[in-house]
Amino acid sequence: MTMFRIDGGSKLRGDVSVAGSKNSALAILSAVVLTEAPITLRGVPNIADVKIKSDLLRRFGAKITEDDSNLLIDCGTIFDGHADEETVRAIRTSFYLLGPILARVGKIEIPAPGGCKIGLRPVDLHLKGLALMGAKITLEGGVYRATADRLHGANVYLDSPSAGATQHLMTTACLAEGVTVIQNAAMEPEITTLARFLGQLGARIEGAGTSTITIYGQRKLGGANFVIPADRMQAGTYLLAGAITRGSVRVNGILPEEHTAVVNKLIECGADVEQGYDWIRASADGRLNGTRVKTMPHPGFPTDMQQPMAALLATAKGASVVEETIYESRTGHVNELVRMGAEMRIEGRSVIINGVEKLKGAGVVASDLRAGAALCLAAMAAEGESHIRNIEMIDRGYHCFEETLRSLGAKIDRVANQERRLAH
Repeated sequence: MTMFRIDGGSKLRGDVSVAGSKNSALAILSAVVLTEAPITLRGVPNIADVKIKSDLLRRFGAKITEDDSNLLIDCGTIFDGHADEETVRAIRTSFYLLGPILARVGKIEIPAPGGCKIGLRPVDLHLKGLALMGAKITLEGGVYRATADRLHGANVYLDSPSAGATQHLMTTACLAEGVTVIQNAAMEPEITTLARFLGQLGARIEGAGTSTITIYGQRKLGGANFVIPADRMQAGTYLLAGAITRGSVRVNGILPEEHTAVVNKLIECGADVEQGYDWIRASADGRLNGTRVKTMPHPGFPTDMQQPMAALLATAKGASVVEETIYESRTGHVNELVRMGAEMRIEGRSVIINGVEKLKGAGVVASDLRAGAALCLAAMAAEGESHIRNIEMIDRGYHCFEETLRSLGAKIDRVANQERRLAH
């Protein structure tokens, strides 16, 4: 087991390019089973979640070859297979294979999903939509069993604009007979990326990126050669890293319009933000100002950025409030930041923050992926040395995390784990 050792106080400066999107890659890896034709995915991030998803696909018959940041995928022979509970519970998106494999081979068994412990993430929206499309699904002993002769089109209204349910149902509908309409669909950029990929396969999809998506089912789909776009959560994390350390970080190869919510909050806090057609730079030369953040479905402030944002606000002037409306338990970072000297408390689904001048290095534990990123940001801005444990969580979603931070001037190393926490 390893941990990050971070010596804080360095101002991060420089340019970075981020790897392919974790969320897009995982959604597309659920869709590759729709076709017998070969698929090449380029710019795939080298992260734990992608490796787990690839291993899971192999258990259903997929042949996958890794070539640097490319995946060569052959799903010519897909069967209902056997997915062990440990592998499936490791990542949430394992469950998103249920619909596509069902559409392809007519039956599937898969254990209930897992992922980060950030609150209840029920799959009822997925199940209701699949049932409307003709799936017969039961849950016995923690295992979902689904059968269908052939799925058919349906009108599906989502009670909330779930990105996962939208991706799952949109993908499944590509092999359903007739027309499927998803209303109150999620509008995240990852939805439009998935629709572009499915379009390369020969699917016909209208309205992706809006609240109503229409899918015209096909009998058969073809192959694709697709590039995974840059990860907007990694990009946002590095922009915050520049601001929290009072440095200047430019992230290249991104779509600035995908970062409007984060950029606007940085500007509200007093950061200097510049942007071009495919880059953004965030800089700060002193303490920023507090603000109020409320997570919302896209195009609102992304829930995946609220924990790193809370770390930045921990050293901002005055009071701040971070309200989480998506996941009720995404607060695992709070007590750990308090160990580093932050003044913050949980009230309902909000975190109330009274900014301090400086954080102090400490031994802390990452409770989930984005909490781990938040702790690393805090440690880089803190006085003294910090040890971040449970960094396997961070490895799930950040490609070459410490190498990228070191290229910007951070003093961060991956070292053997030490059970004893540092006192702050």
